[in-house]
Amino acid sequence: MKNLELKIPPVAVWLICALLMWGIARLLPFGALPHLPVVAIAVTGIGIGISFAGVWSFHKARTTVNPLDPSQATHFVSEGVYQLSRNPMYVGLASCLLAWAIWLSYLLTWIGVPLFIIYMTRFQIIPEERTLRLKFGKEYENYCLKVRRWL
Repeated sequence: MKNLELKIPPVAVWLICALLMWGIARLLPFGALPHLPVVAIAVTGIGIGISFAGVWSFHKARTTVNPLDPSQATHFVSEGVYQLSRNPMYVGLASCLLAWAIWLSYLLTWIGVPLFIIYMTRFQIIPEERTLRLKFGKEYENYCLKVRRWL
């Protein structure tokens, strides 16, 4: 399955998971949960904020945000939100999926969140980490020892 690595943009993976969750809510509406729109909106705001903070940190460092070619990174970013997570943009996307599951209000829809995390870890994050280790060496290795992959 190596051929899937770094091939599908993370936002496309997110959209596929979100559509899968929506489809589950429509086709298998079992396990109804309380509808909590205020909570869903708050979690969405947090997710967008986390993702934006990650993008902003890359912008300030003048390095690429292109997830399909991490070898184009010109700087190693470990400041700001990157002190809390090595992948805040993906944490933000996962948070938005969590908000979507809360909004849809069915237990089975929550499967989209771990599917996104598992897929992103295997086919996006691990290949990115390999590239960053080669490019930034010991500095990146030390960073990985201090900061978690997700949260």
